[in-house]
Amino acid sequence: MKKDVLVSISGLQFEIDKEETVEVISVGEYYNRNGKHYILYDEILEEVEGITRCTLKISDKQVSIQKKGANNVHMIFEVNRKNVTYYSTPFGDLQIGINTTSIKVTEEEEQILANIKYELDINYSHVSDCEIQIKITSRKGGK
Repeated sequence: MKKDVLVSISGLQFEIDKEETVEVISVGEYYNRNGKHYILYDEILEEVEGITRCTLKISDKQVSIQKKGANNVHMIFEVNRKNVTYYSTPFGDLQIGINTTSIKVTEEEEQILANIKYELDINYSHVSDCEIQIKITSRKGGK
């Protein structure tokens, strides 16, 4: 895997009578340390001013997404373990619970795929069943 990568994160929330899809595509930097994959990238949201600096850490048993900037959160996904955190936005803070039901990581020479399924709750109330698909691909001409 090259240092310069393309990051694609798409999420799907299954709520009563509807599905909502969100997708982020960005360029980033890739590092591998002690068998863990680290990806650094910036996220720009249309409805909020400023940049959010994001760090993805991927291993076989755990995926974490840490965001600092316009939005702040550190989400940890571990199978059969509920993690509770605060999601700070310009509009206020939310307490979120993440109960991960599955993580599947596939590594190839120039690509890493991660599929995460989880249940999301806000303030201890179930909101939706969710799925995140993360695709990290080496950029052509990258280092």
